[in-house]
Order: sequence, then C-alpha cells, then structure tokens
Amino acid sequence: MTTALARPDEPLLLTQRRIWIIFSALIAGMLLSSLDQTIVSTAMPTIVGNLGGVEHQTWITTAYLLATTIVMPIYGKFGDVLGRRNLFLFAIGLFTLASIGCAFAPDFWTFVVFRAIQGLGGGGLMILSQAIIADIVPANERGKYMGPLGGIFGLSAVAGPLLGGYFVDHLSWHWAFYINIPIGIAAFLIAYFTLTLPNKKAAKRIDIPGVVLLSAATACLIFFTDFGGRQDYGWDSAATWLFGAGLLAAACAFVLVERRAEDPIIPLSLFRNPIFVNSTAIGFTLGMGMFAALAFVPTFLQMASGTSAAVSGLLLLPMMVGLMGTSIWSGIAISKSGRYKAFPIAGSAIVIAAMLWLTTLAASTPIWIICLQLFVFGAGLGLIMQVVVLVVQNSVPADQIGTATSTNNYFREVGASLGVAIFGAMFTSRLSESLLDVFGRSGASAQDAQAATATLDPQTMGQLPEAVREGIINAYAESLAPVFWYLVPFLVIALVLSLTLKQIPLSDVAGMVARGEAIGGEEAERLEAARAGHHTVGPATAGHGIAGAPRDNGSAGPHGG
Repeated sequence: MTTALARPDEPLLLTQRRIWIIFSALIAGMLLSSLDQTIVSTAMPTIVGNLGGVEHQTWITTAYLLATTIVMPIYGKFGDVLGRRNLFLFAIGLFTLASIGCAFAPDFWTFVVFRAIQGLGGGGLMILSQAIIADIVPANERGKYMGPLGGIFGLSAVAGPLLGGYFVDHLSWHWAFYINIPIGIAAFLIAYFTLTLPNKKAAKRIDIPGVVLLSAATACLIFFTDFGGRQDYGWDSAATWLFGAGLLAAACAFVLVERRAEDPIIPLSLFRNPIFVNSTAIGFTLGMGMFAALAFVPTFLQMASGTSAAVSGLLLLPMMVGLMGTSIWSGIAISKSGRYKAFPIAGSAIVIAAMLWLTTLAASTPIWIICLQLFVFGAGLGLIMQVVVLVVQNSVPADQIGTATSTNNYFREVGASLGVAIFGAMFTSRLSESLLDVFGRSGASAQDAQAATATLDPQTMGQLPEAVREGIINAYAESLAPVFWYLVPFLVIALVLSLTLKQIPLSDVAGMVARGEAIGGEEAERLEAARAGHHTVGPATAGHGIAGAPRDNGSAGPHGG
C-alpha cells in the first residue's frame, strides 16, 4: 500500500505538516485580498475626489461586489468539478493584474472597470479558501483554523489603514494598488509551490447556460436597485424597470434550466435542505445590513469627523479587533463543545444593538464613542460570519462543499450589493442635495456648486472657508446617520432566523477524506513515516485527528464536509 500511495493518482496523505503547508498558501491569498480592502476603504474619498466621481462613488463598491457576486457560484462549482488549485492561481493572477489597471486608471470609469475585474479575482480567493479548508480539515476541528485567518485580518486591519493613510497623505492614492503587485507575485509563487491538491476532469457537461443566466440575473438585480435609487433615473424610469423585467426573465429561465441541467451550477436540491436555507437567509439579511454600513463608515469618519485618511483608517481598528477576537474565540469554543447555534443568536443581537447606537452619529460625536460603537459592531459580526459558513459546509455531502459554500456566499453578497445600492443611493442622494445647498449658500453659482461637489475630497475641504467646511461636515453626518435606521429590520430578521437554526453534530471527516481523495489522521501520519523510510511508527502525533479518518471512504453522509 505504501508504494501505491506514491503514485500521483492515489489519495493524498493529509498529515499535520501538509495541512499547514496548504494553509500557508491560503493565508497568502487572503492577505492579498484583505489588505487591499482596508487600504482602498481609507483612500476612497481621495480617489473619487481626484478622479471626479464623488456623486458616483457607490459605483466603485457596487462594481466590485457585483463582479465578486457573479463569479462566486462559478468558482464554487468549478472547484468541485475540476479541482481548486488552478482556479486559486488564476484568481490571484487576475486580482494582481487588475490592481495594476486600477493604479494607472486615467479616469473614474476606467478605475471602476478595473475594480470590477479585481472583484472577479477576489471572489475566487474568498470562496476557494473557505472550500479548501473544508477539504482538508473536518468540521469539528475547523474552528481552530479561524485563529491564523483572524490573525491575517488583524494584520491587514492594522497595516491597511496605516499604509492607505500614509499613501494618501504623503505619496498618492495610486500606491494603494502598487503595493498589491509584489504581494500578488509572492502569493502566486507560494500557492504554486505549496498548494498540492488534485486536479480533476468534469464527468458531466458543465452548466454554461446556468452560468450565463445567473450572471444576467445578478447584473439586472444590481442595476435595477442602483438605477431606482438614483436621482437621474428613479423608480419611475423606464430604464429602471427594464432591468427589473430582465431580472425576472433571467431568474425564471435560470430555474427552468437548472431543473433540467445534468450538473447544475446551483443544484435546486440545496434549497430542500432546511439548515442550508436558514443559514443562507441569515447571510443574506446580514449582508444587507453589514456591508451597507461598512461601505460608508470610512467616508463618514474622514468627512464628518474631519480626520485625515490615516486617522480614519486607524479608527476602524476597534471594529476589526472586535471581529477578530470573537471570531477566534467562537471558533475555539465550537471545536471544544461541538455546538454552534448560540453564536449567531448572540451575534445578531449585538449587531442590532450596535446599529441602533450608530443612528446617533453626528458631527459632534466624540471619537472615542465612534470607536466603541465600531468595536461592538465588529464583535457581533465575528460571532456570525465564520460560523454560518461552517454550518452550511457541515450540512451538505462532501462533493458539494464548494457549491454550498459559494451559494451561501453568493446570497450574502447579493444582500450586500442590494444594501450598498439601496442604502448607498439614499446616502448619496441626501448628500448631493445637502452639498449643493451648502455651496449655494456660500455664493457659488449652480454650475460651480455642481463642480465643487463632484471633486470634493478631504484635502480640498481643508482649503475651504470655515463656514463652508462646517456645512459640509454636517451634510455628511445628517445624510448617513439616518440610513442606519433602515438597516435594523433586516438584522432583526437575521436574529429570528438564528433562533430557528437547527443544531446537528459536526462532522469528524475532512471533505477530501470523505470523497476518497485523501487519507487523514493517524493513518496518514504512519504512512508518511513509512514512505520516509521509517520501519516503526510510534503513537499519533499532535496532528492526529485534524484531517480525520473516513468512516466510509468514498462516500459522505448529509454533513460529510
């Protein structure tokens, strides 16, 4: 058996050492994606002001989320069918190339296009990392791996705002994307040499019609909500309802195609799984509230509080500390107890409390209060985000891990895109009116007021008269704080769904082991030692049990992942 295992087509030995080697590649990819997000969020007001797109700034966030959302099910399904290694390398390469495009973008809309291409890569990094972890680590041990990933997000939370603020204040916002080039190259090389996962061949016809229709439905959904919330179109516009009709037609056609597809990109059978449906609905409602709030908090901190890019980035650290702390703690606690239901319930309640507190934001709110609000908000999110993904992976067969993971993330991102589009439109609509009024009262003509609004950034604001500056700060505060009220009902729905979430045992078998692609636990350690030339193998080392041994090698139960 030892010599047979040496052949490339035999199962992989998931020893503790190999698990950490594979995990290092995932960490490199996650560092690339997470660092980019924290840098860009800090530099956003300067970018839109410099490129002349203040009134269109929601497009930067919407384009990234739309692209990420469209490709999530594709990466998930293709990873299950073709293997995840080459897809992971492709995602890193695409993200890095798009960063170069963003850095050299000559105008606002070119920047938006490259930001969307970044989303095509970023969606793969997120989905494939989560699916690969489920492939190599069983559900009852997976919580322990939230620690290193939480450390990466913590590192990004510290380094991102500092770098973003430094670039904006001392160099230029372009450096927020230049920095991705060496990191992306390093991440690609690490993944290329360490990500030892099997490649596969599709046994069934790939569902191309499903991919096309799902992409069309997603795009129509985002544009429908975006156009409806804009002043120049609105809900009575023919263009808005054309997208609405396109959404309905594409969604109906997608369901019909998926019912007949040989291997559907999103199997409709998933929606007969009550745990999957409940967890996915939590992700959807949480996405609406979470991302809508996060998309505009840095802008509020810079403009309404009058802080610099560097300081506003540092003010987001309490939120990341809260998120990282509760994410690590909940992961360890779930691994010890084997129970998960209490964490989404507590997290939803905490997020609701934080959102209600955020409605009191004003230009006069002390900085330390804002920091405390964001800490509580982050602590609530940390109790939900990773747990929901774990619950979904645990509720499906091992051969559907990628599809289930991506579908769950897809609906969360659809919620995020809806939240950013709808509530972002509320914010920017109020803000544009208020800013035009502020510049109008200062004696500027309507045309000059429009131009000043379009190119407003923190540096420009610092050169304005005190009265105008005060008016701008109040405009930002009064435009954003009320929007938080509209997010609360969606978070209440997430709480109700968490209360009804069913508790089932966590699987002790890794996805690759359940599918017969790998051997884990003590057997993997012994075989690895024998392959290295040892004649006797002692007791199991500390890594035993991480990958698990298959109870029925080659098949998986209802929660085999």
